[in-house]
Amino acid sequence: MSHQFLFELGTEELPPTALLTLSNAFEASIKQQLDAAKVGYDALTSYATPRRLAIVIDGLDETTAVEEVTNWGPPAKIALDKDGNPSKAAMAFAKKNGLDVADLQTENDGKADKLVAHIKVGGDPVKALLPATVQTALAALPIAKRMRWGSSRAEFVRPVQWVVMLLDSDVLPATILDIESGRTTRGHRFHANHAITINTPADYATALQEQGHIMPSFSERQAVIKQQVQEQAQKIGGDAVIGQDLLDEVTGLVEWPVALSGKFDKTFLNVPSEALISSMKEHQKYFHVVDKSGELIPHFITVANIVSRDPAQVIDGNERVIRPRLADAAFFFETDKKVTLASRVEKLKSVVFQAKLGTVYDKTIRLEQLADYVCAQTNTSAADAKRACVLSKCDLISNMVVEFSGMQGLAGYHYALNDGENALVAQAIGEQYKPKFAGDTLPQSHEGTVLALADRLDTITGIFGIGQVPSGSKDPFALRRASLGLLRLIIENNLTLDLRDLVSKSASLFSDLPKKDTVVDDVITYILERFKSWYSDANIAIEVYQAVEAKKLTVPLDINDRVYAVNAFSALPEAQALAAANKRVSNILAKQAGDIATDIDTALFENEAESALYNQVQALQADIAPLLAKKDYTQTLKTLASLRAAIDTFFDDVMVLTDDMAVRQNRLALLKQLQTLFLHVADISYLAVK
Repeated sequence: MSHQFLFELGTEELPPTALLTLSNAFEASIKQQLDAAKVGYDALTSYATPRRLAIVIDGLDETTAVEEVTNWGPPAKIALDKDGNPSKAAMAFAKKNGLDVADLQTENDGKADKLVAHIKVGGDPVKALLPATVQTALAALPIAKRMRWGSSRAEFVRPVQWVVMLLDSDVLPATILDIESGRTTRGHRFHANHAITINTPADYATALQEQGHIMPSFSERQAVIKQQVQEQAQKIGGDAVIGQDLLDEVTGLVEWPVALSGKFDKTFLNVPSEALISSMKEHQKYFHVVDKSGELIPHFITVANIVSRDPAQVIDGNERVIRPRLADAAFFFETDKKVTLASRVEKLKSVVFQAKLGTVYDKTIRLEQLADYVCAQTNTSAADAKRACVLSKCDLISNMVVEFSGMQGLAGYHYALNDGENALVAQAIGEQYKPKFAGDTLPQSHEGTVLALADRLDTITGIFGIGQVPSGSKDPFALRRASLGLLRLIIENNLTLDLRDLVSKSASLFSDLPKKDTVVDDVITYILERFKSWYSDANIAIEVYQAVEAKKLTVPLDINDRVYAVNAFSALPEAQALAAANKRVSNILAKQAGDIATDIDTALFENEAESALYNQVQALQADIAPLLAKKDYTQTLKTLASLRAAIDTFFDDVMVLTDDMAVRQNRLALLKQLQTLFLHVADISYLAVK
């Protein structure tokens, strides 16, 4: 017999930016606990609105799964004492398994005859497990800071007002966060602010929709918002820009969405669009609208939580609210333009970058020197890149950035152009924080790339140099993101830069680093460790990266080229056999004492397989030399794949570790040459199936 279960936690308004995360975590925990308890069910549906978290489980088993478990006990020879009675060990084993001693059996576990108990476990009523399952899931939610309310000692992200918990048509009695469970929920705070009785879990979503004026499904509500916003944009002849973060937040703010469009004075379009968008998005949660060419137009779309009898009044209210926000942005922009970026440089001396690493001014001086070094490594002009470094952080003390932190760099770009700076300098300032996130675009100018590289390198090296290494989820300086950005900047721009050289240069520019003796190796290890998630996202097996990692390389572009070559090689029919052979070779050579010579005396060959492998190795050394010179690692490994037959025959016909030491050393030398061929690219022994 299967059942239907409903749980709803009613609260004061939950944090909108966290609602989806809380709902997903709650659902995942419930599923994990049911799976661990071996409780079957057909479907689990989660619901989330600003005032509730809920789940409905369909087809829930009545009991946990019943399984037969075999428990092995003490050896049969000690089952009886000297008087022929059950021994203490036998009685203890029987009691542990809930059996009489007479019910124990004797079986062989493959090594010896032992007492054994075959018992059935499971069959527990699921009804009894559900309250604890819910409480465990709530306690495990990712809530940074919990609160208490009234005289209750319960803690949650917001005060809890009601709890609904039904198993079929019956209330499942429980106390959740100091609230007794029942069957009464509440409707929309404005349209249906009254109690709603839920008769069965199957009625839940319909009752809220029809009686409560609530769309309980987060995903369905979000789809409605997206459609409404797009329709409003089309009515005014534009396209709404619907970012996922803002869409999630707005979905977390409303229970019955109604999209409305408003407008603002087009004179505000003289202000950088990024500032206007930031004001609309961050302060008012508005979606901005662009024309067919992607340019901002003087309209916005808001999503109300009510169906107004007079929408024009709602729109007017929003227009009146946004006007002073945009006016502030315009004022800040015009005021900031009266002062050049260059005149702000000295003021950076009073702005602390990090207490142990000096001021932002100190950082810009280091960036200038790093830019000069990177340009020298890439044989490019450094003048504009260095100028961009000097001015890069000046907008941090502008009115615009103080008010709109997201304008960092972008404000500097506009101010640099206003000051008459070189266009490349301005562009670099505007691009310095790219890429900001996974999938973000890279700087389009060489100068912007150099500045972005230098900025990340200086931050990572400095923070590691004072011992503030990221740990667990704590990464206050976003060094993981900075490291991934650094790798992208190098690889996607085809820069043959060596991390060891870069980090060493960066570390040398700090006057005093407590961890100066280890900082270079620590930073290199940390940055290259990001490759694991990088290639995991690209569906490249970890063994492929480990094969390249074994070479201890520090040039990201070269590492990337090798990884993709090894990945292509791993798909060849010969790959596994060659990987296994290389592993065998590595194991043989690793067990030898002292250095292994690479000189080979063909006169010591006793077997045709030795000669055949030797001749092919010599030929391939010549064949792959030009390929390696071009760093064509993919073709190199494809060429080496032709060794499979010769290697297989060698190991079938030849005893490497023969008693004749001269012959043995000769064969080891041949294996050493064979290993070296593959190690030119990677240690493919890591690809061998374990």
